[in-house]
Amino acid sequence: MHTGKVKKLVRDRGFGFISDTDGSEVFFHQSSLVDANFDGLSEGAAVEFDVEKTPKGPRAINVRTGQKA
Repeated sequence: MHTGKVKKLVRDRGFGFISDTDGSEVFFHQSSLVDANFDGLSEGAAVEFDVEKTPKGPRAINVRTGQKA
């Protein structure tokens, strides 16, 4: 499980980017959100997620807002 913050949202297209704590940037699609609403998500929000390797590069999946203690 990775943690990071929402770096950028492209609301009209339904995707965004997460800054991982290791400094990398990971793409995510609104369909990857778990227990969260894309419209309620904001830039800078803390998230945790898994990473899936795709031909276009890494993609965040199982994206949840907040971080577990």
